[in-house]
Amino acid sequence: MSAAILGIGDVRAAAARLAGVAHRTPVFTSRTLDERVGASVFLKAESMQRGGAFKFRGAYNTIASFSPEELAGGVLAASSGNHGQAVALVAGLLGTRAVILMPHDAAAGKLDATRGYGAEVVTYDRYAEDRDAIAAALAAERGLTMVPAFDDPRIMAGQGTAALELIEDAGPLDALVVPVGGGGLIAGSATAAAALSPGARVIGVEPEAGDDTRRSLEAGRRVGIEVPRTIADGLQVAIPGELTFEVNRRLVERVVTVTDDQLVDAMAFLFERTKLVVEPSGAAGVAALLSGAVEVTGRAGVILSGGNVARSRFAVLVGGR
Repeated sequence: MSAAILGIGDVRAAAARLAGVAHRTPVFTSRTLDERVGASVFLKAESMQRGGAFKFRGAYNTIASFSPEELAGGVLAASSGNHGQAVALVAGLLGTRAVILMPHDAAAGKLDATRGYGAEVVTYDRYAEDRDAIAAALAAERGLTMVPAFDDPRIMAGQGTAALELIEDAGPLDALVVPVGGGGLIAGSATAAAALSPGARVIGVEPEAGDDTRRSLEAGRRVGIEVPRTIADGLQVAIPGELTFEVNRRLVERVVTVTDDQLVDAMAFLFERTKLVVEPSGAAGVAALLSGAVEVTGRAGVILSGGNVARSRFAVLVGGR
């Protein structure tokens, strides 16, 4: 079933659509990191992507495929930040309007950036209200076309271009370590790795408080949890997507977890050793390596999924390390 959902042809088609629009983000290395983990590590810096995160890839691939009628009506996304920013940015590029449903406690910088890209922001309480129900009502009321955050083949294909580029630029990998929220990034990345580097182990990383995908893979079915409380706001998902789970249970070896403190340690390490500013969610893969939650040998790729963290927040989190 999962092969029919998403294939390498879909990822390559997304790459062609994104060519000249998305940034081909750089790959960084760190001798200190290599020595700490005992492998050659290649860091794909999606923190340098348009909109500050990998989400631009899937949003553009999806919205650019909409019909003229869908574009004319406007688009809607539900997001804690990065997906909303990406949809707002893409909507502006493609000449349509965007409405973004965001939790009222979303990071102030992400709220401001989303509005700055020209979107209308509607807020809700992520712990007390049903986001999906609110989004469906908004879309019906205003005639908007929904842009899913992760559970859509076009989204997954777009996100998978990050791993496609990483493997093209760094060469074949023995392992690929990817942050996991709803599962779109790792589903697309695992699809790319299966074709370009078939020997690579694909390992996901979730926050300890938000291990819905880990539990789901172990149970063999989708398992829901309470909305997690973690500094990794981009990974605050309560249940994997239906489509992403079908792909990931076939292609992902396992999912590990990291604590908030380990995320901050990784943020500090990346800042000090590579001069990269990465948000907590984006640091998940490096946190897993540094903490020993994931052990790798040979050549390992890590996707740094985003860098959208306000300077004040970054200073508070990292300043004490």
